[in-house]
Amino acid sequence: MWGRRRVRRMTGPSGVGIGWRPEIAGFVAELPGLRFVEVVAEGVPASGPLPTGLTQLRERAVTVVPHGVRLSLGGAEPVDPARVAHLAAVAQRLDAPLVSEHIAFVRAGGLEAGHLLPLPRSREAVDAVCANVARAQAELPVPIALEPIAALVDWPDDELDEADFLTEILDRTGALLLLDVANVHANARNRGVDPLALLDRLPLERVAYAHVAGGAEHGGFYHDTHTDPVPTAVLELVGALCARRRPPALLLERDGHYPPAADLRAELDALAAAAGFPAVT
Repeated sequence: MWGRRRVRRMTGPSGVGIGWRPEIAGFVAELPGLRFVEVVAEGVPASGPLPTGLTQLRERAVTVVPHGVRLSLGGAEPVDPARVAHLAAVAQRLDAPLVSEHIAFVRAGGLEAGHLLPLPRSREAVDAVCANVARAQAELPVPIALEPIAALVDWPDDELDEADFLTEILDRTGALLLLDVANVHANARNRGVDPLALLDRLPLERVAYAHVAGGAEHGGFYHDTHTDPVPTAVLELVGALCARRRPPALLLERDGHYPPAADLRAELDALAAAAGFPAVT
């Protein structure tokens, strides 16, 4: 494992990418300047034929990063070895430079939530996450980047604030950080705090890449939907992040209500412009 001052050097994702989904595989394949994509790891088989679109991207030397959603790293129970093995196998199949997962739990007592659930920011939760990350790291062939999630509510009696909670996990595990800029915006908006204050306290030198996604206001809360356009406030936050320390790569997440190709291209171009990256379209 690597401490905060000893980040592993590697050839990782760079530039602007997009989350690969079967529904937009044709669109993604036609992006001439695309350098990397992220794929939901559980949607990729550990053996047998790969989805055609992913095979084409690999032939173009596009970096593919597997993004897990079901390890439940924040669960009180140990991570399922079979799920870790699947993530490891997918990383090897795709020749991925790293994998990523969430600081969240998705199951407890044998029940699957089907959703990423927030953790109490407690010392006990830190211990649970670190133990599960260590179990995963022991089996993974590449480094892991951890993503804090967007949460509509906080647990009562938190012992740590978000920055301290995240930094302690990264320091103890040596993991990289997948910083979701849209999640920073959502959490700050829903808690009534300044997102820039959080950026200023995060170990930005640990960022492997960053997510950007759209959301919408509903019922007095900002929801990180991944089905709406990226709002101006999130693009401005991308610019603020890059002014502090530009991440190696930025990825647009879109998981439904896919707009016309011209609109998706415009979102990618806006993201590239906000970060000062070359356009992919």
